Amino acid sequence: MSASERGRYLLKLSRPRFWLYLAGPVAVGVVYAAASTADLFTPTTLTLFAYFLLPANVLLYGVNDVFDADVDAENPKKEDREVRYGGDWVVPAAVVASAALLLAPVAVTPPLAWPWLAGFLALGVAYSAPPLRLKTRPPLDSLSNGLYVLPGAAAYAAVAGAQPPLLAVVGGWLWTMAMHTFSAIPDIDPDRRAGIETTATKLGERRTYAYCAVCWALAAVAFGLLDPRLGALIGCYPVGVALVAWSSVDATRAYWWFPAVNTVVGALITMGGLWRLVHG
Repeated sequence: MSASERGRYLLKLSRPRFWLYLAGPVAVGVVYAAASTADLFTPTTLTLFAYFLLPANVLLYGVNDVFDADVDAENPKKEDREVRYGGDWVVPAAVVASAALLLAPVAVTPPLAWPWLAGFLALGVAYSAPPLRLKTRPPLDSLSNGLYVLPGAAAYAAVAGAQPPLLAVVGGWLWTMAMHTFSAIPDIDPDRRAGIETTATKLGERRTYAYCAVCWALAAVAFGLLDPRLGALIGCYPVGVALVAWSSVDATRAYWWFPAVNTVVGALITMGGLWRLVHG
C-alpha cells in the first residue's frame, strides 16, 4: 500500500461522517462559555477543535478497528461505508501518534480542562481495548459513550475558567448513551454471530428502541431545566425514535440519517449560543 493509499485509508477509518460528534461539542462548549466574540477564536479553541476534528477520531476509531478485526469480518458496514482493518502497521502507529497529539490541547488549556481530556483518552481506549473492552460489557458500553461529551466540557472549562453546568453534562451524557445504543441496533445480528454482548444484543431491537427513547427523553428534561428551548429541541429525538420503531423504516437506514440530523441540531444549539453572545 502506497503512502497516498494509506492516507486515504486512515481518512476513511476516521469516519468523516462522524467527525462533528467530537468536534461539534467543542464548538458548543466554546460558544456557551465565551464572554465575548473575542473568546471564540483563540489558540486554545482552535487547537481543541482541530484535535477533536481529526486526530481524536483516528484514535477512537483506530483502536476500535484494531480490536474489532474479528467482529468486523461479519459486519456488512465494513464493505462500503467504512474500512475493514487488515493488520497494516500504519493503524496502530496512527493511534499512538494521535494519542500523543493530545499533548497539544493539554499544553494550551488550564488544569480545569485536564480531567475531561484525560477522561476522553481513558474511555476512548478502554471502550474497545482489553482488558476492560467496555463495548462488550453491557450496560457499560452505553454508559462509557459519555466520552463524546468530554471534548465539549474541556472546551467550556478552558474558555470559561469554570466547570460546565452539571445539567449540561448529564443531558449530554444521556444523549450520547441513546445515540450509541441506537447505532448498535444494525449490529445486533453480526454481534450475536460473533459472540459479542452489547446493550442492544441484550435488549433486542424493540426494547432497545424503548431504551433510546427513555435516554433521549431524560436528556431533554435535563437540557430543559437549563433552557426550555434546548429541552424542546432535544425532545425531537424520543419522538423520532418512536416513529422509526413504529414504522417500516429499517434501523440500518435510519442510523445513517443521524449524522445529518445531529449536525442540524448541533448547528441550532450553536447558533442559539451565538445569538445570546451577540445580542445578550
